[in-house]
Amino acid sequence: MSSERPMSIDKKETNRLEAFSDGVFAVAITLLVLDIKPPDIALDDSHLWTMLLEQWPMLLAFATSFFTVGIVWLNHHRLFTHIKRTDTGLLLINLLLLFIVVFIPVPTALLAKYITQPDQHIAAIVYGGTFFLMACCVNALWRYASYQNRLFDKDVDQRAVRAINRQYLFGPLLYAVAFGLAWLNSPTSIIFELLLALFFALPGYPLHDREQKV
Repeated sequence: MSSERPMSIDKKETNRLEAFSDGVFAVAITLLVLDIKPPDIALDDSHLWTMLLEQWPMLLAFATSFFTVGIVWLNHHRLFTHIKRTDTGLLLINLLLLFIVVFIPVPTALLAKYITQPDQHIAAIVYGGTFFLMACCVNALWRYASYQNRLFDKDVDQRAVRAINRQYLFGPLLYAVAFGLAWLNSPTSIIFELLLALFFALPGYPLHDREQKV
């Protein structure tokens, strides 16, 4: 009985952190769609199609941000299948991550206004820089929790932990590449960030396979 009580307390603390985080992720995704507005006037179907197609910058920025935030939420959930305890350090890192997540609608709206300007890179730089910082925070969250297994259960699957460690080596580096591309070519940087979101949506095969066997 005595060994089960600390476990239940830890799980309750982790669940509160996850519930709060889920709410922030939901708010950020909701704010993204508010910048998408239907055309004011369309005389006929052909004009409406034209006006809708002219909104492709906003739709591209929205899709990239939506899937990136969604994938960060997905990976956040995956990490907390292993993280069983919380402390002040973890809460602060998670809070910083949520600060960046809820800020994403701002550079998204900025990017949508300037993505079609080939000589304007500041919007894409701010956008890519925000994603780079978010990737660093996710990485820091995991590294902090996994250091010497400080916030794991004693029965954690070490093979799964090593698989996540390998996978997370590339996150900040790849987003740093996207950030660098923003200084040269904004559309290429955005497309690369969208591909990164899709890439990180897929769990590493070793991690997926071993979790199924546990």
